[in-house]
Amino acid sequence: MQIRIFTIPIMGGEMLAEEMNVFLRSKKVIQVKEHLVNNDSEGAFWCYSIRYVDDVAAAEREKVKVDYREVLDEVTFKRFSALREIRKRVALEDAVPAYAVFTDGELAELAKVEVLTPEIIKQVKGIGEKKLEKYGHHFLPKSANDEKSK
Repeated sequence: MQIRIFTIPIMGGEMLAEEMNVFLRSKKVIQVKEHLVNNDSEGAFWCYSIRYVDDVAAAEREKVKVDYREVLDEVTFKRFSALREIRKRVALEDAVPAYAVFTDGELAELAKVEVLTPEIIKQVKGIGEKKLEKYGHHFLPKSANDEKSK
């Protein structure tokens, strides 16, 4: 595992931000920590500490691809497909890779449940409190979202 630090000024840091985004897309990112730094002489800037694995291709080759159409029954696969469409929309809105929202494995586990609740989502391996808070409401039934907004 390696670490790379990016410092991006609040004002005028667009080019550096794009450089970081290119870097992030080319690596298997393990963790990103961000800190806002306010320095009187240099102004305010974001400091990002990124832990990553350099060889994304090797990391991807190690993963076994699962055909969920074969693994899941027909009804569950339909729910899985619907969840993937939601994930795709959310990923586009947030400009993140789809797997950053929920992985296929996480979606497959969610698809096995007829009615999702925050408690059920949180029980899926790989979905913690932060992921639930950030993305979970997109996958809840409309009535659960309405109650949450009250």
